[in-house]
Amino acid sequence: MASVVKNVLKGIRERGLVNFARELREEGFLNCLTDGNLLQTKIHNIGATLVGVDKFGNKYYQKLEGTQYGRHRWVEYAAKDRYNASQVPAEWHGWLHFITDHTGDELLMLKPKRYGLDHKENFSGEGDEYIYHSKGHTLNPGQRDWTRYQSWQPTKTQ
Repeated sequence: MASVVKNVLKGIRERGLVNFARELREEGFLNCLTDGNLLQTKIHNIGATLVGVDKFGNKYYQKLEGTQYGRHRWVEYAAKDRYNASQVPAEWHGWLHFITDHTGDELLMLKPKRYGLDHKENFSGEGDEYIYHSKGHTLNPGQRDWTRYQSWQPTKTQ
C-alpha cells in the first residue's frame, strides 16, 4: 500500500495535480468503482511502462523496479466489462509469460505473412448461442417441466 501512495505522489509531482486528475479520468478510473479487478490493475499500472498495444486495444505493461519477478508484466484488457485470457494474441502471450523477451509488435514484424491465422477470442461461455445448457437448466429453451414431479411425503405413523 505504501508503494501505491508513493507512486501516486510521484505521478502528481511529475505531471501536476490537474494533469494527473485528467489522466485518471481519461484512463477509466471511474469504471474502477464497480470492478475491483480493474481497480487493482489500474493501481498496479502507476509507475509502470506501457510496452505496447495490440490490435484489439489490450495494453501491455512492465514494471521492473520494486516488483517481484514473474509479476512485473501484465495486460489491461480493452473490454473492461468482460475479459478472459483468450483475448491475448499468441505474439503477446509469449512476452507476457516470459517465453520471449520480444514484444508482440516485434514478433509481428518477424512473422512471415503467409503463415498463421489471425487471432480470434474463444467465445465458449460467452452468449447463449455458445453455451451448452443441460435439459434441466433454466436457460435451456427446451426446458423440462418439473411440475409433474411431487416431492416425497413421509407417512405418519401412530
